[in-house]
Amino acid sequence: MNMTVLVKRSLFAIGFLFAAAQFVRLTKTNPPENVAHTIQVSTPVGSEVSRILERSCADCHSDRTAWPWYSSVAPASWLVISDVNEGREALNLSRWGLYGDGQKAKLLTKMCEEISNGKMPMPTYLVIHRHAQMSYTDIQTLCSWAQASSQDLASIASTEAKGKN
Repeated sequence: MNMTVLVKRSLFAIGFLFAAAQFVRLTKTNPPENVAHTIQVSTPVGSEVSRILERSCADCHSDRTAWPWYSSVAPASWLVISDVNEGREALNLSRWGLYGDGQKAKLLTKMCEEISNGKMPMPTYLVIHRHAQMSYTDIQTLCSWAQASSQDLASIASTEAKGKN
């Protein structure tokens, strides 16, 4: 078999697999959002912090995901939907008010760690969504707010725990 036939067959096989992959659909969801449970309502968040959260976090960490066109094309759709589902499971800004104070404090501490270490926003997300890139100032602003809020929440949780004893 010559090289031309091998290349043609390989391209046909790749094309067939790509077409077949389009039939494997994962569900994209944006569950209804109860505004009363959002982080902006449940926790004091300044306008700058709110802008950073919306620009750099909300697509994967809220119920208001803006699904890009490629989230409908396999296999990219599989990765995007999986990342959003994992992001919402780890932290959902739309359901912030449903977390306990101790859990909120832990999530805020983890948020600062993740953005300070360059793990969030995910580098793969930033390849296409350059607007979500966080500047040094953004990281400092978000971490300062997260640390102050975390301390307040941990104090409240500690006081509540003492009251139950």
